[in-house]
Formats: sequence, C-alpha cells, structure tokens
Amino acid sequence: MYAIITTTGKDRVGIIAAVANAAAERNLNIVDVSQTLMDNFFTMIMRVELPTAGGEPVDMGDLQAHLAATGQQLGVDVRIQAEDLFTAMNEI
Repeated sequence: MYAIITTTGKDRVGIIAAVANAAAERNLNIVDVSQTLMDNFFTMIMRVELPTAGGEPVDMGDLQAHLAATGQQLGVDVRIQAEDLFTAMNEI
C-alpha cells in the first residue's frame, strides 16, 4: 500500500531531511519525491510505501500525528493520505 505525504510552508534549511527522517522512523519507504520553491514558499510531495510486516493495517492517524509533530517543529504543514484517497481528491 502507498501513501502521499505533502509538505507546505515557508522555506528553511532541513525540511526534506526532517520529513524523510520522520518517515524512516515509521519504516516508510520513500519511492518518489518532488519538491519546488516559489518565492520562499516550499512544497513537497512524497510517495511512500507503507510497511506490511505482520499483516496489520497501518494506523494512518498515528502516522499523521508523527508527521504533523515534525512539521510543527519546522513551522510547516505535513500531511499524509492513502494514495487512493489523495488521487480521488485531486482528480479534475
């Protein structure tokens, strides 16, 4: 199963490293990443593979809380959604 992590906010040093580290702490495998900077506004989208060990479903609420706490430390907004939900919400 895959999920999408979005990160937005004012640019600063260490955003990519911190979000990637937070993902690694929860055993998320980053399979794709795109980021851009527009007038000091940072945006990043990461596609991650969720762990499947033990066959237990991943607690998305726990992942969101963990990533949001990282974002709060950085002064940016970090969110995670199941890839299917993200895709459905962003189709035109």
